[in-house]
Amino acid sequence: MKVILTADVKAIGKREQIINVAEGYARNFLFPKNLAVPADGAHLAEIMKKRKAEELKSEKNLEEAKDIALKINESKITIKMKVGGGSKLYGAITNGDIADALEKQAGIVVDKRKIEIDEPIKTLGEFEVPVRLHKNAVGHLKVEIAAE
Repeated sequence: MKVILTADVKAIGKREQIINVAEGYARNFLFPKNLAVPADGAHLAEIMKKRKAEELKSEKNLEEAKDIALKINESKITIKMKVGGGSKLYGAITNGDIADALEKQAGIVVDKRKIEIDEPIKTLGEFEVPVRLHKNAVGHLKVEIAAE
Protein backbone atom coordinates (compact mmCIF):
# COMPACT_ATOMS: atom_id res chain seq x y z
CA MET A 1 0.00 0.00 0.00
CA LYS A 2 1.34 3.42 -0.90
CA VAL A 3 1.27 6.04 1.84
CA ILE A 4 2.56 9.59 2.34
CA LEU A 5 4.41 10.10 5.61
CA THR A 6 3.27 13.06 7.69
CA ALA A 7 6.24 12.78 10.07
CA ASP A 8 9.70 11.23 10.08
CA VAL A 9 9.43 7.53 10.92
CA LYS A 10 12.62 5.80 12.00
CA ALA A 11 13.82 3.13 9.53
CA ILE A 12 10.89 3.90 7.19
CA GLY A 13 11.31 7.38 5.70
CA LYS A 14 11.17 11.14 6.00
CA ARG A 15 8.22 13.52 6.15
CA GLU A 16 6.26 13.96 2.87
CA GLN A 17 7.96 10.92 1.34
CA ILE A 18 5.81 8.49 -0.64
CA ILE A 19 6.59 4.92 0.37
CA ASN A 20 5.18 1.44 -0.10
CA VAL A 21 4.34 -0.43 3.14
CA ALA A 22 2.35 -3.48 4.16
CA GLU A 23 -1.38 -2.78 4.38
CA GLY A 24 -1.62 -4.01 7.98
CA TYR A 25 1.32 -1.84 9.08
CA ALA A 26 -0.32 1.21 7.54
CA ARG A 27 -3.81 0.49 8.88
CA ASN A 28 -2.77 -0.62 12.39
CA PHE A 29 0.27 1.58 13.14
CA LEU A 30 0.84 4.51 10.77
CA PHE A 31 -2.75 5.74 10.31
CA PRO A 32 -3.86 5.57 14.01
CA LYS A 33 -0.76 7.51 15.12
CA ASN A 34 -1.20 10.07 12.31
CA LEU A 35 2.23 9.24 10.92
CA ALA A 36 0.93 8.71 7.38
CA VAL A 37 -2.04 9.25 5.07
CA PRO A 38 -3.10 7.17 2.06
CA ALA A 39 -1.43 8.18 -1.20
CA ASP A 40 -4.66 9.07 -3.00
CA GLY A 41 -5.37 11.89 -5.44
CA ALA A 42 -6.10 14.68 -2.94
CA HIS A 43 -3.07 13.99 -0.76
CA LEU A 44 -0.76 13.61 -3.76
CA ALA A 45 -1.97 16.92 -5.21
CA GLU A 46 -1.32 18.63 -1.87
CA ILE A 47 2.22 17.23 -1.70
CA MET A 48 2.98 18.31 -5.27
CA LYS A 49 1.66 21.80 -4.50
CA LYS A 50 3.94 22.07 -1.44
CA ARG A 51 6.96 20.83 -3.40
CA LYS A 52 6.30 23.38 -6.16
CA ALA A 53 6.07 26.20 -3.59
CA GLU A 54 9.33 25.09 -1.95
CA GLU A 55 11.02 24.97 -5.35
CA LEU A 56 9.94 28.54 -6.14
CA LYS A 57 11.10 29.72 -2.72
CA SER A 58 14.46 28.00 -3.20
CA GLU A 59 14.93 29.66 -6.61
CA LYS A 60 14.08 33.06 -5.12
CA ASN A 61 16.58 32.53 -2.26
CA LEU A 62 19.27 31.54 -4.78
CA GLU A 63 18.71 34.70 -6.83
CA GLU A 64 18.90 36.87 -3.70
CA ALA A 65 22.09 35.10 -2.62
CA LYS A 66 23.66 35.65 -6.05
CA ASP A 67 22.83 39.37 -5.90
CA ILE A 68 24.41 39.70 -2.46
CA ALA A 69 27.44 37.68 -3.64
CA LEU A 70 27.96 40.19 -6.49
CA LYS A 71 27.88 43.07 -3.99
CA ILE A 72 30.36 41.24 -1.76
CA ASN A 73 32.70 40.62 -4.73
CA GLU A 74 32.78 44.36 -5.39
CA SER A 75 33.33 45.28 -1.72
CA LYS A 76 36.53 45.80 0.19
CA ILE A 77 36.62 46.34 3.92
CA THR A 78 39.39 47.60 6.17
CA ILE A 79 39.83 46.53 9.76
CA LYS A 80 42.28 48.42 11.97
CA MET A 81 43.97 46.58 14.82
CA LYS A 82 46.79 47.23 17.28
CA VAL A 83 50.07 45.73 16.15
CA GLY A 84 52.84 44.19 18.23
CA GLY A 85 56.31 43.41 16.95
CA GLY A 86 56.55 43.24 13.17
CA SER A 87 53.22 42.58 11.53
CA LYS A 88 51.68 40.48 14.31
CA LEU A 89 48.35 41.61 15.73
CA TYR A 90 47.65 41.85 19.45
CA GLY A 91 44.43 39.96 18.90
CA ALA A 92 42.96 38.05 16.02
CA ILE A 93 40.36 38.81 13.38
CA THR A 94 37.52 36.28 13.45
CA ASN A 95 34.58 35.76 11.14
CA GLY A 96 32.42 37.73 13.61
CA ASP A 97 34.73 40.74 13.29
CA ILE A 98 34.55 40.50 9.50
CA ALA A 99 30.74 40.28 9.58
CA ASP A 100 30.53 43.39 11.80
CA ALA A 101 32.91 45.36 9.57
CA LEU A 102 31.04 44.28 6.43
CA GLU A 103 27.78 45.53 7.91
CA LYS A 104 29.28 48.86 9.05
CA GLN A 105 31.38 49.63 5.97
CA ALA A 106 29.39 48.14 3.09
CA GLY A 107 25.91 47.90 4.57
CA ILE A 108 25.67 44.18 3.78
CA VAL A 109 24.29 42.02 6.60
CA VAL A 110 25.72 38.49 6.58
CA ASP A 111 25.58 35.84 9.29
CA LYS A 112 29.06 35.24 10.71
CA ARG A 113 28.68 31.48 10.17
CA LYS A 114 28.57 32.05 6.41
CA ILE A 115 32.05 33.60 6.42
CA GLU A 116 34.55 30.81 5.87
CA ILE A 117 37.99 31.34 7.32
CA ASP A 118 40.04 28.33 8.40
CA GLU A 119 41.59 30.07 11.39
CA PRO A 120 41.56 33.63 12.75
CA ILE A 121 43.72 36.18 10.94
CA LYS A 122 46.71 37.26 13.05
CA THR A 123 48.85 39.31 10.65
CA LEU A 124 48.60 42.53 8.68
CA GLY A 125 47.85 42.40 4.97
CA GLU A 126 45.13 41.77 2.42
CA PHE A 127 43.10 38.59 2.43
CA GLU A 128 40.37 37.18 0.24
CA VAL A 129 37.67 35.62 2.39
CA PRO A 130 34.95 33.36 0.92
CA VAL A 131 31.37 34.05 2.01
CA ARG A 132 29.04 31.10 1.28
CA LEU A 133 25.54 32.55 1.07
CA HIS A 134 23.96 29.51 -0.62
CA LYS A 135 25.34 26.19 -1.76
CA ASN A 136 25.50 27.65 -5.30
CA ALA A 137 26.38 31.26 -4.43
CA VAL A 138 29.76 32.20 -2.97
CA GLY A 139 31.12 35.72 -2.74
CA HIS A 140 34.79 36.60 -2.23
CA LEU A 141 35.33 39.54 0.09
CA LYS A 142 38.59 41.50 0.11
CA VAL A 143 39.63 42.23 3.70
CA GLU A 144 42.52 44.54 4.49
CA ILE A 145 44.00 44.38 7.97
CA ALA A 146 45.79 47.65 8.79
CA ALA A 147 47.71 49.00 11.78
CA GLU A 148 45.85 51.29 14.10
